Amino acid sequence: MLKQRVITALVLLAILLPALFYPSSIVPFAVVTLVFMTAGAWEWGRLNGFGQTGALGIGGICAALCLGAWAAGWLSQSLALLWIAAGAAWVLGGALLLRAGVAGWPHIPSAIRLVGGVLALWLAWIAIVQARRIGINFLLSVLVLVWVADSFAYFAGRTFGLKFTKNKLAPTISPGKSWEGVWGGAIGVIVLALLWCWADGRYGAGVPSFYSVLQTRGTWFLLLAVVFMTAMSVAGDLIESLIKRSVGVKDSSGLLPGHGGVLDRVDALLPTLPLAMMLSSFVHP
Repeated sequence: MLKQRVITALVLLAILLPALFYPSSIVPFAVVTLVFMTAGAWEWGRLNGFGQTGALGIGGICAALCLGAWAAGWLSQSLALLWIAAGAAWVLGGALLLRAGVAGWPHIPSAIRLVGGVLALWLAWIAIVQARRIGINFLLSVLVLVWVADSFAYFAGRTFGLKFTKNKLAPTISPGKSWEGVWGGAIGVIVLALLWCWADGRYGAGVPSFYSVLQTRGTWFLLLAVVFMTAMSVAGDLIESLIKRSVGVKDSSGLLPGHGGVLDRVDALLPTLPLAMMLSSFVHP
């Protein structure tokens, strides 16, 4: 299993890194991420009970929406209102989903579930390509936030889980997660943000990171924003766990051997990418 995970990770890096660092054009990165989001939409169709043909159709719809936004020039436009709407939907919808829990998922009308998932993938694709258009430093700072939040939460949870609190974070959704893990993730992200801001200034970054953009509104705004982003990263992870537990599957698919499916890899990014664009729009409308 470990060998399989390593091979898959290396293949993904061999595909993503050249696209990410391709000079003078975002097209390769946009195309590669579009393929991943389309695959995620196919998985979403399967999770919602569609067969192979229907799930492929869902993937095609997601791809068509992305291509339509590309053709309309949205990738290079300021979409502040869209990001505010997306952020509000994630915060309110996420809170309602987590409150309803595993048992509540089947009671949501299938059309709403299906459309909501496709729109989440579509918005995340627009956000990640816009972030890449701003600059690699900006995009990487958002991606690393999610990875650091997850890693620090894992190690803090393993080390301190239930030592300061009596209740787990969401026992019916993800029994392994603790509040100590969430706090550890938040602390890790705060340290990351402060260090990245220092590095931007120290080495004269040509493109500011997400954290340096936030810090222009003050350190207090930066700290509140990254804690909020950490919380929404956790929410994205929990929501996917809730859905998988409700439909009785361990992974969203087997597309990425050793890693599960695309949705298993991007669950925390689905809310955080649009929210990063929303917070950035508050600083630079």
